Amino acid sequence: MSSRLSLTTRTLGVAISAVLAIGSWLVYSSAQAQPLSWPSSKPPPITVARGSALPWPSMGQAAVEFTGQADSLSVYGKQRPVPIASVTKVMTALVILRDHPLGRNAAGPSIRVDRQASIESGNRDESTVPITTGQSFTERQLLELMLIPSGNNAARLLARWDAGSEGAFVRKMNAAAAKLGMKNTTYTGASGYESTTASTAVDQLKLARQAMKNPVLRDIVATAKITVPGIAGEIVNTNKLLRLPGVVGLKTGTSTAAGGALLWAVRPASGDRDRLILGVVLRQGDPEDSLEEKKEAALVASRKLIVAARQAAR
Repeated sequence: MSSRLSLTTRTLGVAISAVLAIGSWLVYSSAQAQPLSWPSSKPPPITVARGSALPWPSMGQAAVEFTGQADSLSVYGKQRPVPIASVTKVMTALVILRDHPLGRNAAGPSIRVDRQASIESGNRDESTVPITTGQSFTERQLLELMLIPSGNNAARLLARWDAGSEGAFVRKMNAAAAKLGMKNTTYTGASGYESTTASTAVDQLKLARQAMKNPVLRDIVATAKITVPGIAGEIVNTNKLLRLPGVVGLKTGTSTAAGGALLWAVRPASGDRDRLILGVVLRQGDPEDSLEEKKEAALVASRKLIVAARQAAR
């Protein structure tokens, strides 16, 4: 009796194992025939059509990344640190919002314009905003004045407000860059006016990834124009590519040392709001070009990349 029971148990075990094996094979076969769909809370990564070639600029350096896609970083040019001008302000904004977080629609604390920021308004050799001693603006308004018309004096005012001095704030910027793995980046000012502030295209995409996670920063860099009480007229974003379909940021930069630069973010043609294509061009324009021509060179180079990248993504 005992021996019969043992034999029956072994037979039953073999049968169960066979059923499980067949079941596993059927599940595997089904998955191969029809890939499982992602849950709605986690969209599939952007994929790039095979054979797609990006129209890289003929000078400087550039990089493009399809977020959420492994090994999707494409790089052009030697990745050595070069001046980045006002693209610097993306890190300034990120540090300010880290130290003084804002709700999506919050204005934040009021910040009084000091004498230094007022005097700097008259600097004709740099991009500034017309603010005067004694005026008060909210944190969000100063972020807008820094990022949209690219006000250098607004950037430096925010730095002093946050850290007590621009030098102390710059140390925070470099610490934040190190934390993001931006090994080829050095910040020497909050505005990017100094030619000693330098980075690479690859490092700037690391920054863009982080910046676009912040809803307040994301909203501001996607704003084409604003009005700010206390400042006459309409303030227009220096990033003209916001007029293109899908473009949602990020920041322009132009100087004699940097040439034309643009850090940009765009949604794929599918319109999926959970996915982004990030890109940057640095050192655009010929040395003898005017600042406006250098800026235009960065916009033209970026426009070509954006159109091609959106077509390649699916």
